[in-house]
Amino acid sequence: MSRYGNYRELLKGPLYYAITVTLACVVYWRTSPIGIAALCNLCAGDGLADVVGRRLGRKKLPYNRNKSIAGSVAMATAGFLSSVGYMYYFSYFGYIQDGWGMILRFLVVSLASALVESLPISTELDDNLTVSLTSIFIGSLIF
Repeated sequence: MSRYGNYRELLKGPLYYAITVTLACVVYWRTSPIGIAALCNLCAGDGLADVVGRRLGRKKLPYNRNKSIAGSVAMATAGFLSSVGYMYYFSYFGYIQDGWGMILRFLVVSLASALVESLPISTELDDNLTVSLTSIFIGSLIF
């Protein structure tokens, strides 16, 4: 679970990841698009950003040379598409309402999360924390 084999890494990224997933499920379970946005941007968005950024990320962001354009686009896209997919899944069972307004709000949250993840502060703070907090904060404002 650590990138460099150091057990102290487990107290950062993986711990934040586990806490976010647990809290999102406990607090926002099935009935809130905020939980969907937080989980999808963290799991699908940030997860795919790492893979795509490492494989295709030749062009770096001008304000953060540790992040790539391809990774940021992958993050926003994967977070958004998975959020919309889960929105339709939960709306099928009647837990939340679907619609174009909801889709637009998921797009805003995914773009904001990708932007914050691309900032240099996400290198200092763990991006599992910044992505989650951004998704929850922006989601709380617009949902």
